[in-house]
Amino acid sequence: MQISRKDTDSLNSIITITVDRNDFVSKVDDVLKNYRKTANVPGFRKGYVPMSMIKKQYENAVIAEEVNKILKENLDKYLKDEKIDILGNPIPIMNNNLDWKSDSIDFSFELGLSPKFEIDLKTRKKVTYYHILADDKMINEQLNNFQKQYGKIIAKKEVKKEYEITASFDSKENKIETTSSFTIDDIKGKKNKDLILRSKPGASITLECNNLFDETNKAHQFLGISKEAVSNLKGEIIIEIKEVNERILADLNQELFDKIYKPGTVKSEKELKLKIADGIEKQLEQQSEQKLLNDVTDFLIKNTKFELPEKFLVKWMQNSGKEPLTIDRAEEEYIKSEKGIRYQLIEGKIVAENDLQVKIEELKEFAKDMITRQMAQYGQPAPGEKEMEGIISRILSNQEEGRRLQEQLMSKKLLKFYKENAPLKVKKINFESFVKEAYAKA
Repeated sequence: MQISRKDTDSLNSIITITVDRNDFVSKVDDVLKNYRKTANVPGFRKGYVPMSMIKKQYENAVIAEEVNKILKENLDKYLKDEKIDILGNPIPIMNNNLDWKSDSIDFSFELGLSPKFEIDLKTRKKVTYYHILADDKMINEQLNNFQKQYGKIIAKKEVKKEYEITASFDSKENKIETTSSFTIDDIKGKKNKDLILRSKPGASITLECNNLFDETNKAHQFLGISKEAVSNLKGEIIIEIKEVNERILADLNQELFDKIYKPGTVKSEKELKLKIADGIEKQLEQQSEQKLLNDVTDFLIKNTKFELPEKFLVKWMQNSGKEPLTIDRAEEEYIKSEKGIRYQLIEGKIVAENDLQVKIEELKEFAKDMITRQMAQYGQPAPGEKEMEGIISRILSNQEEGRRLQEQLMSKKLLKFYKENAPLKVKKINFESFVKEAYAKA
């Protein structure tokens, strides 16, 4: 058997494997002998069917199967030994004139080669890394929530503007059946507000569904429907007042501070607001980091130039699925996938050159941290060492869960690498401005 390579250009190559008859004939003979032992052919006892009949019926199929095994094994070994990085999988070049009786047979495969390129992280162009700050509005809202949470609730028999109203919302036409709490300030329109203000617990009011709340987000929240469904509301809704409560806010004193945080860690309203701000910013950090990952990805794709074996990849996509695609559909799939292919190559190079590969011990430690945090959320201590090992083993033995954890850890490692090496400019910004600037939303 011989293997030869011919590069048609820097991104495409043809591998030809010449298989000699001696490479497979003995294996084929062994398979045919076994077939003969078990073959059921009318007129012949089992094991006594003439070999000529066995060969006539099975020989070509067996040769094809054994040759395919040889091709796969040797092609994989050749690519590994020669360190040839390819995209997709080798595509067999069809030969409709194969002669299985000849002394040697040539098989050729198209390869799409991985391009050579360099990644420049020392460019003058910068990627914005948003540091989202907690503004006064967010801090005061959280402070108010704490005061409500640890304050008092006094039941009332009438509705007033500052009271909290708990009501059921029922609209068969819009498939709404839910219970929520709101205040008069959440309601849109003087007529609607006046009708609710004149109500008492136990009363039912029928109002128009559309424009009931002063914001789309509030309608989405209080009615338990999607934001898209809010714009399609129609007809009427029955609102039954269940409860009316006055909330007496907790005083801002040491007793409250010690209920919210570990006793003694907060000693003034100023310190409380600083603590709240820190907590909000840590929560918002995840959004900032996800935005950074997305932006660095786009930056690297845009600023790392290299060609791809486009024709090969289109052809590979055309024939790699369960059902073959038309050439037009394969080209559409390539256009959709091109950005992802480019980033996979860039990320792979970064990971390889900077030793960022996920190691099994790192993955186990990452899983351990995740389990510990999850248990802490429910007020439970971390499992003992043996129990923890068992849990980690079960998680990692689940292919889907293991892959998900590996992707999370890889994202974490890449994020750390980008923070330390990518050309970043830090921009401090409040959340509202972040949403407007980063996602172009009002």
